[in-house]
Amino acid sequence: FSLCAEKERHVKANARDYNDKFSYADNRIKTSKYNIFTFLPINLFEQFQRVANAYFSVLFILQVIPEISSLSWFTTIVPLVLVLAITAIKDATDDYFRHKSDQQVNNRQSQVLIRGSLQNEKWMNVRVGDIIKLENNQFVAADILLLCSSEPYGLCYIETAELDGETNLKVRQALSVTSDLGDISKLMDFDGEVICEPPNNKLDKFTGTLYWRDNKYPLDNEKMLLRGCVLRNTEWCFGMVIFAGLQTKLMQNCGRTKFKRTSIDKLMNTLVLWIFALLICMGVILAIGNTIWESRVGRNFQVFLPWSEYQTSAVFSGFLTFWSYIIILNTVVPISLYLGQVEFIFSDKTGTLTQNIMVFSKCSINGQTYGNGVF
Repeated sequence: FSLCAEKERHVKANARDYNDKFSYADNRIKTSKYNIFTFLPINLFEQFQRVANAYFSVLFILQVIPEISSLSWFTTIVPLVLVLAITAIKDATDDYFRHKSDQQVNNRQSQVLIRGSLQNEKWMNVRVGDIIKLENNQFVAADILLLCSSEPYGLCYIETAELDGETNLKVRQALSVTSDLGDISKLMDFDGEVICEPPNNKLDKFTGTLYWRDNKYPLDNEKMLLRGCVLRNTEWCFGMVIFAGLQTKLMQNCGRTKFKRTSIDKLMNTLVLWIFALLICMGVILAIGNTIWESRVGRNFQVFLPWSEYQTSAVFSGFLTFWSYIIILNTVVPISLYLGQVEFIFSDKTGTLTQNIMVFSKCSINGQTYGNGVF
């Protein structure tokens, strides 16, 4: 499906056949980067975006050419493979846990109104236009339009910690015309159609219109329960799925799982390129010196040290010498370049580390201290 092509969204309640015409996303999510078939090529491609890895691969190719190499290719390939393998194992482990997390979320159960009764469905099988029932302390399976609840006036309370980190409860209220649809039979007869904005990542904004019984009713963000919210202090509520899966606002904010390149990685790539340029200059200077020596002095030693049959001139000898020096001077770029760098920094923004448990320690007001803590 293409999000760019969608100008506005049309969703009809209890009408899967109608909604299927628009090919909306299902409620399955995927945050993993690889599968069994794509792991090796994609991971290697990502790793070789590090210039040092590409450099040592080229060096390995040069070392298997006996005419220019006096060093064993084992000295390069073993450390390179070790670095690539350790990184690949780490990436594979991280992605394995992403797969497990995706599977756990996709297999959560939700009560969906199907053919006149509430049926347990996996989250990944929930579709746009379905009417679902939420009970107290349950996660919201998709972005839904609140229709009715157990509270007076169609009110309900949600916790949005998964979205914005705030633990204080927020109030949502259904339209007055739908707030009395708490009966299953009434919900089955509900055939309202919502025309709204296309999927986007704005958590605090929603615009749309509900068309029902020859009337239209404006909708805003106060009528929506977003995926990732938790229903609190409300026995039950019913809602109509507007956005599902990767098109929910939560997933729109997550984006695709990308290969992370830190500022240090970019700096290292630049430094390696400069070092490699220096290495090229050194190789050229030494190769030119070898060519001059071979043409002026070296020919006098051919009786004792004859050229190999593949060396036909001093220029060609200098060319081979250039590549030989590239190999000999390879340690200018150490393969341990990326070892020991900081990759993750944890920041406590909204109770991530404190678990939102705050205990008064000490404070100072107008010079008067209160409490027994130490500043």
